[in-house]
Amino acid sequence: MIEKLLAILAAYLIGGIPFGYLIVKLRTGRDVRTMGSGNIGATNVLRTTGRAWGVLTLALDIAKGWASCALMEHVAGASPEWVAAAGVAVVLGHAYPVYLGFHGGKAVASFVGVALHLAPWALAAVAAVFVLTVALTRYISLGSIVGAGLFPFAAWLLYHPRSEVLAAITFCSMFIIWRHRSNIDRLRAGTENVFRFGGAR
Repeated sequence: MIEKLLAILAAYLIGGIPFGYLIVKLRTGRDVRTMGSGNIGATNVLRTTGRAWGVLTLALDIAKGWASCALMEHVAGASPEWVAAAGVAVVLGHAYPVYLGFHGGKAVASFVGVALHLAPWALAAVAAVFVLTVALTRYISLGSIVGAGLFPFAAWLLYHPRSEVLAAITFCSMFIIWRHRSNIDRLRAGTENVFRFGGAR
């Protein structure tokens, strides 16, 4: 039990590693929280610092989610409920990182890493919806909101996970939508940022 609880703590601390903040700081010397949308995630890094750095941030944030679940699986073995709990911890760690005064990102990429570990085919299905949504609307936030909302249904249909796992997945999905509440307000007002893959030069 102690090992599992320590793995939960490790998942939170791994989730809290602010890769977007660190990459922009090392690259430009600036604080990404004072740039663009003020978010530490990949989309804001792409917009403010460049395509390659945004993609790197995305990859590292996804890796946080996957690695945290893999660590728990190593510790707990065939206990999907504990792996799912680690997934919740890494998502909360990204959103409320101890390293940045508990002010972090929206945790979409970290949850993608968790989903990749728990339900990869469900993630693939939702990713297709995400890409289609962004292609049609050019709003990353809307794609993220739609994807988060659909993921628990896709996971249930394709995997029929244990109730504890489904509850953890649903919590993370609803949490991500809640973290996008300012984006939802801007979408309603027609003032949300339009996505351009080119980013900064």
